[in-house]
Amino acid sequence: SYRAVSRRLACGDVEGRLEAIFGRVRAIQAKSGRFDMLLCVGNFFGSTSEAEWAEYRTGAKKAPIPTYVLGANNPDTLSYFPDVSGCELAENITYLGRRGVYSGCSGLQIAYLSGTEAQQQPEPTHCFSAKDVTELKTSLLAAPNFRGVDILLTSPWPRDVGTFANSAGEIDTKKCGSKLVADLAASLKPRYHFAALEKAYYERLPYRNHMVLQETPQHVTRFIALADVGNTSKKKYLYAFSIVPMSSIDPAELVKQPQDVTENPYRKLRKEAPKSKAPLSAEEEPACQFFFDLNKHQGKKRPSDGKERGDSQPKQAKKPPQPTGPCWFCLASPEVEKHLVVSIGTHCYLALAKGGLSPDHVLILPIGHYQSVVDLSSEVLEEVTKYKAALKEFFRSKGKRYVLFERNYRSQHLQLQVIPVPLDLCTSEDIKEAFITQAQEQQIELLEIPEHSDLAQVAQPGMPYFYVELDTGEKLFHRIRGRFPLQFGRCVLASEALLAQPQRADWRQCAAQRPEEAAQARAFRQDFEPFDFSLRD
Repeated sequence: SYRAVSRRLACGDVEGRLEAIFGRVRAIQAKSGRFDMLLCVGNFFGSTSEAEWAEYRTGAKKAPIPTYVLGANNPDTLSYFPDVSGCELAENITYLGRRGVYSGCSGLQIAYLSGTEAQQQPEPTHCFSAKDVTELKTSLLAAPNFRGVDILLTSPWPRDVGTFANSAGEIDTKKCGSKLVADLAASLKPRYHFAALEKAYYERLPYRNHMVLQETPQHVTRFIALADVGNTSKKKYLYAFSIVPMSSIDPAELVKQPQDVTENPYRKLRKEAPKSKAPLSAEEEPACQFFFDLNKHQGKKRPSDGKERGDSQPKQAKKPPQPTGPCWFCLASPEVEKHLVVSIGTHCYLALAKGGLSPDHVLILPIGHYQSVVDLSSEVLEEVTKYKAALKEFFRSKGKRYVLFERNYRSQHLQLQVIPVPLDLCTSEDIKEAFITQAQEQQIELLEIPEHSDLAQVAQPGMPYFYVELDTGEKLFHRIRGRFPLQFGRCVLASEALLAQPQRADWRQCAAQRPEEAAQARAFRQDFEPFDFSLRD
């Protein structure tokens, strides 16, 4: 009878050092009890394996534990693998095969892919191609109610695995590893993913396999790269873990998110994947359980025009609430620094930011007193959208893209900060990554929300929040529950990852004299004029 909990060992490149690895396994089992199997990733054989291997191949020696290995990663060791589809190499040592899924009696599912990513066609025998990855994915994803595999074994690291994560030391995860392995991991959602080849140990923080607020919660993945056996630097090459098959775990238990969970490092790959809608399985619930339903107008979502309101009575425009004291941003207020105003619409106006990150850092502000985007009436919201479209077109004509953010926390009047970033400096993905990474460093949960959703679907009036929007329509949202760094948005944009002007993170250090501000406003007004709809409406 099989225990529900199985105890496994995983190891990095053995490189023919069979006595070293099996000696270590014997010592661990003597101290900690029996393990069910040893999973080997990376190079199992090395250039000097023959003498040691002969003793195991002939049966003179026997592995102390069922051992499962991946295939060759170079032409030199191909001869050790007589059958590409997998076979027993010696007693207790099994070559899994080129690619596939190994299912033990316990129900544990182990997906594996041998070799390294092919750099040429036709691919050499020790390499895998996009076709191999597609076929492995298809065989698993076709299963009804597929949720993921328990373990994924590959020799190369997945490209970009370090995105949003703890440092991988000397390994540059943007350049190292395989894009195809990253694609495989993104699709198969393993609970554990083991890799090697880089002679380094790296245990990445667990990452989530679902888009928060958009998809039903799923289990997390733990990626672990292991060093080479017996390395002189004493880097970890053997990893012990206990695992219960996914099929035997209560679904609520399976999807529990650890505190240190991060965003998925392969989000870009998931977005680039064909947007075919998979039917919801019986166990899944549609996204409407997450505060909003994109298919229905309900709750706080504002209709885009009167026709969708479901009543024939035109609604009276609501008067905005009045400020309780002097407000620096109500246009009618004597406190407003009017020399900074660059455009005035019917419901909103544009003003240069005081102490801006750049001379064209601009604010979109409602003329009346509204605290946040969530409080805006539909007329004001419509004009905010028009200003965003005009600014996008204006900045694109200058070779820039804008980043917009709002901090509805310790602020009285809505200010939408719009900061242009040169197109050749970074991509919109770089900007998102910078915000998410710096948020994680400060224990701020910044979540991506659907591009076409309304902020009022995730934030109630009066709820403090921080919100980022790119000119592609992509949005990030954080619900503020305690303290929040007031300059967070500026700090991210000013950081080395983006504008590389950390000295400008605090607006008070950047404020210019009034004549200089007035000159900048005049220059902006003149430049923006061809795009300013308020001059034509």
